[in-house]
Amino acid sequence: MNYFTNEHDMFRESLRTFLNKEVKGNIEKWESNQKIPKEIWKKMGDQGFLGLCYPEKYGGSGLDFFFDVILFEEMSKMNSGGFVITQQVVQCMSSPYILKYGSEFLKNKYLPGIISGELIGCIGITEPDTGSDVKNIKTRAEDKGDYFLLNGSKTFITNGMYGDFVVTVVKTDPNNGTKGISLIVIDLNSKGINRTKINKLGWHSSDTAEISFDNVKVPKENLVGEKGKGFYYLMNGLQLERLCFVPSCIGAMEYAMSESIKYMKQRKSFGKTIDKFQVLRHKIASLSSEIESVKVFGYYCCELYNKNEYDVKLCSMAKLLATELHEKVSTECLQFFGGNGFSEEYPMARMYRDSRVGTIGAGTSEIMKEIISKIVLEETEYKEIKS
Repeated sequence: MNYFTNEHDMFRESLRTFLNKEVKGNIEKWESNQKIPKEIWKKMGDQGFLGLCYPEKYGGSGLDFFFDVILFEEMSKMNSGGFVITQQVVQCMSSPYILKYGSEFLKNKYLPGIISGELIGCIGITEPDTGSDVKNIKTRAEDKGDYFLLNGSKTFITNGMYGDFVVTVVKTDPNNGTKGISLIVIDLNSKGINRTKINKLGWHSSDTAEISFDNVKVPKENLVGEKGKGFYYLMNGLQLERLCFVPSCIGAMEYAMSESIKYMKQRKSFGKTIDKFQVLRHKIASLSSEIESVKVFGYYCCELYNKNEYDVKLCSMAKLLATELHEKVSTECLQFFGGNGFSEEYPMARMYRDSRVGTIGAGTSEIMKEIISKIVLEETEYKEIKS
């Protein structure tokens, strides 16, 4: 099935031209500096490459989800996981909560900026002692009448250092379980916030931080939706967070295969180019088949999301398969390069580092398998919770 129209194809070509001109030649510098200049996001916003699925009233394009699929596939072909994750967090992991559940005040305050590229958002879920078990978070937001008083900390926050705001998961009623969890938007220049950069194995061009809140005052109007509904909003939103990994993995894997084949066709050993050795040819055949299978399945899952069909099982399967295959492909393709694969002068060293986090972020492979096993073995039903 073809999910892409001529309009999609023209968008892909336009985006690819822009990325090759404005991004490709700068990746090495951004990776080395461990920071992406914010000017590039403004350029992307000016070209209409951000906010593709957001309503036109906030500056978006009101397009279907496959434009985002193209965006993340093409960005990932720049071979910098840090580059693509920066906007995945903004477009798919943080701002959608404001769009779907936020007041008009919050939408008008934050959405035009993330669409124009002037604002960078992040999502604050993970804490030093709490990851996937969201109901056990400790960050507290006390109701003080006309404001909330926040205390606690979050960790592994992508965009945490140079972001402008964080959609934060907090406890507003510590004694009420999941019904005591809320979402609050916090401006990261607020008094009482301290940010510490975390040095990482990969995603070097994207910053990751631990953020602490020490008596931070947040206006009441920064509450997203209703107090006590945050856990349910989060459960609905995690499907998109996981699904957006699929096109970026696909794009990265296709890039890895293209670079590997190009290298194999010019690298000689024992008097012939190494693409003539059967053991390597068959490896290419197997990897290509696996990538194509995950791609087809991933597109099917994206089409379900595009039609507003909520399927936790398939989203979890797609995230599991795509990220684990990405890790496998990066390892196998590095092997094609031999000793050169171990060198930062060649493309696979960075991909090898960047791919490792895929099976950890946005829900580990173990969590994905547990969700899938509950559905398959125990017939557990995960239904979208209506706001």
